[in-house]
Amino acid sequence: MDPRQSAEIEAVLPALLERFYARVRQDAELGPVFNDAIGDWDHHLGVLTDFWSSVMLASGRYKGNPMQAHMRHGARIHPEMFERWLAIWTETTDEMVSPPVAADMQAKAARIAQSLNLAITFRLPKAEPVQPAVS
Repeated sequence: MDPRQSAEIEAVLPALLERFYARVRQDAELGPVFNDAIGDWDHHLGVLTDFWSSVMLASGRYKGNPMQAHMRHGARIHPEMFERWLAIWTETTDEMVSPPVAADMQAKAARIAQSLNLAITFRLPKAEPVQPAVS
C-alpha cells in the first residue's frame, strides 16, 4: 500500500467506522445482535478503529482476540448475517474512500467474515473430559 493510501485510511477510519456501525445498528437483521452485544459504543468504536488500523496498516494498535469476542455471540450469528455485514461494509467503503482503498478494505473484510463464519458455523461443542475406567 502506498503512503497516500495509508494516510487516507488513517484519516477516514474513525468516521468510516462510525457511519458503518450506525448503519449496522439500524439494520433490521444485524442491529439487534450488535445492539445487544455492545454496551458502550464510543469505547467499541475506538477498539474497532485500532483493529482496522492493525488490519489495514499493520499498526499493531489492536491487542484483542476478535475470534474469541465473536464466539461468545455465535448462537445469535447466522451465515446470512455475514453477507449483510459485507454489503453494508461495501456500500460504506465505496462512499468514503478511493476505489483502490475500498477494494483493499473490502477484500480484508471478506476474509475476516469468512474466518468468523467458519469458526462460528463449524465450532465443535466442548468435549467432556474422559473419565478413567475404574477397575
